[in-house]
Amino acid sequence: MHPAILRATHRSLLATRPRYLATKSATSTAEGELNVEPEVLTEYPDVPPINHQYLRPTGWQDNQMRRNYGDPLHEQEELYSMWSPDIPAIDPNVALKRFTMALLGFTGVFLYIKTYGTPEPHFVRRTYPYGGLVKELGGLEENRARMADETSEQ
Repeated sequence: MHPAILRATHRSLLATRPRYLATKSATSTAEGELNVEPEVLTEYPDVPPINHQYLRPTGWQDNQMRRNYGDPLHEQEELYSMWSPDIPAIDPNVALKRFTMALLGFTGVFLYIKTYGTPEPHFVRRTYPYGGLVKELGGLEENRARMADETSEQ
């Protein structure tokens, strides 16, 4: 973009932003992006980052969210609220190892049953002389071409 367009865009963004953002320092980069660096929240209380799922379930004004009315929220409340993703009961690495072991176990049991649990057929399989009648049927290449032609017609 042209530098004059960047300056005009930057001025219009500064003029239209809310008043609470006016105290923050804003600079434009060469690509035209607006960098807003937040100031440290000095007046807001420092709330510890504790997930609400670890707190006791009763004794709160709002038992569902496990908080009292008027309590300050953490700035990343969506990560620590009751609606955040559940805390894993076991370490994810241990869970992955156990899942892999269970998957291998089920696969091994399936293959064992498939191999040793399938009975032999009660009939004698048919055998053809001369290498399975390859010469009499016209050879392997001719059969492959014929099979491809037959499947394309259907």
